[in-house]
Amino acid sequence: MKDKTSILVTGGAGFIGSNFVPYFLEENNDIHVVNLDKLTYAGDVANVSEVENNPNYTFVEGDICDRNLIEELFEKYKFSGVIHFAAESHVDNSIKNPDAFMQTNIFGTFNLIDVAKKFWMNGPFEFKEGCENNKFHHISTDEVYGTLGETGLFLESTPYAPNSPYSASKASSDFVVRSYFHTYGMNVLTTNCSNNYGPKQHDEKLIPTIIRKALSGEDIPIYGDGKNIRDWLYVLDHCKGIALVYKTGKFGETYNIGGRNERDNMYIVNTICGILDGIYPKEKPYADQITFVKDRAGHDFRYAIDATKLENELGWKADENFETGIKKTIEWYINKYKS
Repeated sequence: MKDKTSILVTGGAGFIGSNFVPYFLEENNDIHVVNLDKLTYAGDVANVSEVENNPNYTFVEGDICDRNLIEELFEKYKFSGVIHFAAESHVDNSIKNPDAFMQTNIFGTFNLIDVAKKFWMNGPFEFKEGCENNKFHHISTDEVYGTLGETGLFLESTPYAPNSPYSASKASSDFVVRSYFHTYGMNVLTTNCSNNYGPKQHDEKLIPTIIRKALSGEDIPIYGDGKNIRDWLYVLDHCKGIALVYKTGKFGETYNIGGRNERDNMYIVNTICGILDGIYPKEKPYADQITFVKDRAGHDFRYAIDATKLENELGWKADENFETGIKKTIEWYINKYKS
């Protein structure tokens, strides 16, 4: 362990983190990854079962709000980096139970970055010897920017205007990380992503819900009139963007990661139903199961990200468009729900 660099990944048993950890380990065989996850409803060690025997991988069950635990891990593994996914992220849950979001997303982020500062720095703008390139990468969301009208895109310079307790807590955590760059000179990076989809997403999210309900013959619930628009990003493309920013991003900068795949919810559900009709047909079209339910409170109309900065400065581009990514996603969930 002594000759290997160790990094801390938080929330690596959740949807995006559990796609990131295997990808990152495959790309970096000289880095030891410690995955810290609280294993709430959204985290599952089965999501990272393919790396559980990897000698460069260690799983720790625990809470980012537990400062003693974070300090013990920093002491033991001498982390040179943190990639921070861990967050409460379901908007509906944030409406019902906002306090957990404030605790995890704001206090948990503060806890992590403050411990990192303690272990990496002697004082403001003064790194301990050997820690000069240690870095803290914070994973955030496009929801901090609020909502868009029918035109325009979120830029890194778009003013923050969060509309839900979830997005407000993520905006707060972004500001905490920013402050540690400006006040202490810590090496920080922030990425804000658009809506992710793909394997290992929690069953309650839109795309897994559509696939699951379609296959089980239940009503497929769509909020409001189905016209809400999201910019969809295949999860592995997001992971590649995160790894690229972590490796080559400029400290103190924010990078937006988006798929340039704006689709409204009706397009999503009709596309999924159409693909299922072709590969897993039933007597009636799957679209017959679509029903409309009362819209969520404070439901943002449209999100869309401009990823030009990431594309131009670091050379990232998405490998999947929505139509290729959704086919891979549907096949993965058919295997999960029907095996």
